[in-house]
Amino acid sequence: MTTWLPDLTTGSGPLYQRLADSIETDIDRGVIAAGAKLPPQRDLAYDIGTTVGTVGRAYQLLRERGLVSGEVGRGTYVLGQRAKPDFPAPDVGGEGTRYIDAPKGKLRFDSTAAPDIGQGDIVAGVLSRTAQDHPHEISSYTRDFPDRWYEAGARWLARNSFRPNADTIVPTLGTHAAVMAAIAALTMPGDYIAFEHLT
Repeated sequence: MTTWLPDLTTGSGPLYQRLADSIETDIDRGVIAAGAKLPPQRDLAYDIGTTVGTVGRAYQLLRERGLVSGEVGRGTYVLGQRAKPDFPAPDVGGEGTRYIDAPKGKLRFDSTAAPDIGQGDIVAGVLSRTAQDHPHEISSYTRDFPDRWYEAGARWLARNSFRPNADTIVPTLGTHAAVMAAIAALTMPGDYIAFEHLT
């Protein structure tokens, strides 16, 4: 990729977004082939007169769009052209999120792309029904838990002869909250945490 430079004269939005859009366009047009290595962030930043952080944000955006894969020490590689979807992309006018394909029959909740791919009305309908039927659920986190939750947790964790007391169970609002609470309770600043690759 020594002779390739992005075209940043078109588009709108911040520089990192225009850079990502330009790379995406060149991938879609076949200018950048599948398997090609993108320029190192530092080199591209120098060539276009910006910061390494700006290029890093653009490459991250491309990863979120499913167009590239990166490994520390190896570089960033193009995964290939995406299949064209069976519905038209709306004109978002450079604002909001970028176009991301939705799996057939699925809603995209893993990105902010729902409005851009025609799913905004569906999501709005679901949220509206939830607000009408369960207004307390949409406006507040659960602050207390019924006793049966603690008992269910104790039973779920029981193995062989081990069975924790229900009063030792700590319900959390999702796995991420549980992991962060455990890390905060068990570690001190400067501690190291070892975990497997999947985690």
